[in-house]
Parts: sequence; C-alpha cells; structure tokens
Amino acid sequence: MELTNEFVVERPIDETWKIINDLEFIAPCMPGAQLTEIEGDEYRGLVKIKVGPISAKYKGKASFISQDEVAKVSKLSAEGRDPRNGNANAVITATMSEVPTGTLVVIHTDLALVGKVASFGRGAIEDVSKKLLTMFSDNLRDKLAETDAGGSSDSDSKPAADAAATVSGVAAAAAGVSDSASSDATSSGSEGSDSGSTKTEEPKVRKINS
Repeated sequence: MELTNEFVVERPIDETWKIINDLEFIAPCMPGAQLTEIEGDEYRGLVKIKVGPISAKYKGKASFISQDEVAKVSKLSAEGRDPRNGNANAVITATMSEVPTGTLVVIHTDLALVGKVASFGRGAIEDVSKKLLTMFSDNLRDKLAETDAGGSSDSDSKPAADAAATVSGVAAAAAGVSDSASSDATSSGSEGSDSGSTKTEEPKVRKINS
C-alpha cells in the first residue's frame, strides 16, 4: 500500500530540513506518538492509533536508509508491532521543496500491513494518516511559534542526521515509528595487559523522558 501526504512548514528550506530531521523536537507534535529511547543508529518508540473500532498500540523502531541534504530527501525503514493487532513495515520518504509560503514537505509511505488493521483497507488507513498529519502540522506550527517567542529552536544546535520527524506522522497510520541518527564512534585504548589493543564501545541506550 502506498500513501502520499503533504504539508507546508512556514520556514526556509534549510531550516525546515533541520526541523524535520530533529525527532526529539517534533515527536511531541504527533498525536499518540512517544519517542522512548535511542541506541546507536536506532530510534524506538510507541504509537497509539485508532482505525475504525480498533485501537492499536504499536511498538516500533526505525533507522535511516539515506539522508540527502543537498536534494532535501530523507528515507528510512520502519517497523512496528502490536501483539493483538498485527505488524507493519514501511519505507518512508520525506521530500522538501521551496514554495512561496515556506517549504513543502511531501511524505511518501510504502506500507505493508499484517493483522486486524489491514482488514480496513486503503481508504481507512489513508483517512487516518491524513488526519494525523494535519494535526501534526498544526501542532508543529504552534510549537515553532512558541519557540520563536521564547528563543532559538533546539534544532539549530542539532545535526541534520538526528532523526526524521514527519515520517512518524505518516507511519503512525499503521506502524510505530521512531527514527535514527548519529552513531557512537569507536574509542581506542586498553586496560590491563593488552596495552596496544583498541576497544570498541557498545552503543549506549538513552532513555527519552515523556
């Protein structure tokens, strides 16, 4: 199933790229979504949605396939699981382009569903995704206005590789989506007898306060 949604961010395209790729900044804007932890290049979270009479709670994870800052295109792979209502997998592409009012963000989702939610078909899923994205866009606009009033955006200090935000909005129609970003580097050095060896640090899990 393929879904396409779009919205406008009233910001220049370079600033919008940073915002859309800053998951921690925009995750609170998505109804029902919660970023729970980050480990290395993997972002994990929960998404609660309702399709018809079914209320699902997907536990999901995602990581970037690519991020092209020049072309302003981000692509990631995501998967979500609800023990009662089935699984979802998605490849999500966010494409940004300049428009007179700011930046147009187009989200294309290639979605595969298994379970109860899938039984409602494309129409119901598409309707939910559009409603969620509209709410997300409105909440993001309000959050940016509050940030402007109170100081500079946190996204200015984060690398563009942090995470892809809008993706959470569209994939929330069927999958629990988090995002991915920078990885921990390896560190050299040793303790004890192997003084000349190098030691690779394991990715650290960082919990996200809700």
